[in-house]
Amino acid sequence: MAMTAVRRIGLTLSSSQTMHEAIQLLVEHGIAAVDVVDEHGRTIGRCTQRMLLWAAAREMDRTTPIRNVLAAFSSEAGREDSGAETMNMEVDSAAAAELERLRHELEEAHRLAETMKTVLDAAYEGVVVVDGNGVIREINRAYCQFLGIRREEAIGKHVTDVIENTRLHICVQSGIPERGYIQKIYGQPMVVHRIPIWRDGKVIGAIGMLIFQGVSEVYEIFRRLQELSREASRKEKQETETKPQETAASAPKGIERIIGRHPAIAAVKQMIRRAARVPSTVLITGESGTGKEVVARAIHEAGPHADGPFVSVNCAAIPESLLEAELFGYEDGAFTGAKKGGKPGKFQLAHRGTLFLDEIGDMPLAMQAKILRALEEKKVEKVGGLYETEVDVRIIAATNKPLEEMVRNGTFREDLFYRLNIIRIHLPPLRERKTDIPALLAHHMERMCRQFGVAPKSFAKEAMEVLVSYSWPGNIRELVNVVEWLISMVEGENVERGHLPPYLSTIRTAAVSLPGGVNIADQWKEMVYQSERERIAAALVAAGGNKAEAARRLGIHRSTLYEKLKKYGL
Repeated sequence: MAMTAVRRIGLTLSSSQTMHEAIQLLVEHGIAAVDVVDEHGRTIGRCTQRMLLWAAAREMDRTTPIRNVLAAFSSEAGREDSGAETMNMEVDSAAAAELERLRHELEEAHRLAETMKTVLDAAYEGVVVVDGNGVIREINRAYCQFLGIRREEAIGKHVTDVIENTRLHICVQSGIPERGYIQKIYGQPMVVHRIPIWRDGKVIGAIGMLIFQGVSEVYEIFRRLQELSREASRKEKQETETKPQETAASAPKGIERIIGRHPAIAAVKQMIRRAARVPSTVLITGESGTGKEVVARAIHEAGPHADGPFVSVNCAAIPESLLEAELFGYEDGAFTGAKKGGKPGKFQLAHRGTLFLDEIGDMPLAMQAKILRALEEKKVEKVGGLYETEVDVRIIAATNKPLEEMVRNGTFREDLFYRLNIIRIHLPPLRERKTDIPALLAHHMERMCRQFGVAPKSFAKEAMEVLVSYSWPGNIRELVNVVEWLISMVEGENVERGHLPPYLSTIRTAAVSLPGGVNIADQWKEMVYQSERERIAAALVAAGGNKAEAARRLGIHRSTLYEKLKKYGL
């Protein structure tokens, strides 16, 4: 590395800094000399490459303050210069070799530090490091995303001010490791390790590791171990049926339902944790198939009424004439065909729980007024009833419609919009978080293989590249549908590129090979249009014209299928 003699404006070296720091400064900035200043900022000399070579040749300790090196060099080198024109060439050569060795050591240390930081941030587990006083000195990206903070907000603070219910400071004091302990963070049980750091017989800090983001991951590991044990004992056929209670215990709950680590999803998870702590109304927006009901269930299961019912209503699937009776219930004889004895409505069924109003943007204006009154007064009146019933219900609504635009057009009530839009959670489409696609594919492939009782399948690299590059206009719903198709159609245990549905790779190839001057966006939309139309037509044929069965095969609601049939003229 060649040194330059350029003077850097504002670049100085404190007289109290060490010889090691001086070498590091010259190497990092690629310069041959730097001014040395005292505690008042006054220049007292100049630290040069020659001075450091001279000090290294005399094996001076690298922790020596630079003012001492400067004084020694000025005195001894001055005497040597008066008696000779230059320093001895052999000494110069040895000093240059020493400086080069030191430079290599610094570069290696820098590379190692960068590598460790990369490994720390890439780790799935949350990691935090505290010093002997319990002050946070390092925290990785996974832990920051889980806590919903930035790294700068945690560094330098006491661990108890950043992490809820932590015992890291106690671990530092006792020196006793705590492995596999349960710690509640945001009301959720987490499995953690707390490991003291020893040096020269003293505890100088501790490492905290968030091993599992939720205890259901522990159940999942137990389940896998049990499967291996069954294979080893050759009793797989007799013991593959999972007990209902085991299935319930290992099923993802709360925030664990949300698969992905993309920053946008990390922000959604943090919003879910915060929304779960309060009973405020939540409005979930996003394209069709992004998992709005999954998020609604996660909020419910992470909240204080997790033991209460979760009742879901698709506002677009129920005819307008029946929607009021469905939501509020009806009394005996309220209308022709009414069930004898009447029927409770969804509001009553969701008492002390959560009512999820899906596709709220498709609710008729007349019903919007009644829903608003129920939200405001916390009371409902059955169709044909004479009195109101109080209900304690947490409302979560979802839509893929632009409600703000609908408010401006008069197709959605403004007062209801503001009543629903207290906590807003927007789900990004899958094409905007492609880094999560491999994890989603692996999760749903494993889940469905277990559900269908087939051997686990894995994706070849070429197949995964096609799946990641695909735009997924149907989002996660389409991804799950593709996984189910692959499980049914692929015989072996490896999913190769040739096994994928043709439209997945055809669209990508066509988009890349478009001729110059063609509007790529229009071409892409046309290809997506044709692909979806073909898929719907194929599903109808496979279902023998049964629209309900076709909707199930496509993984969409029947009302959504009707809309698409109308859109594509099928």
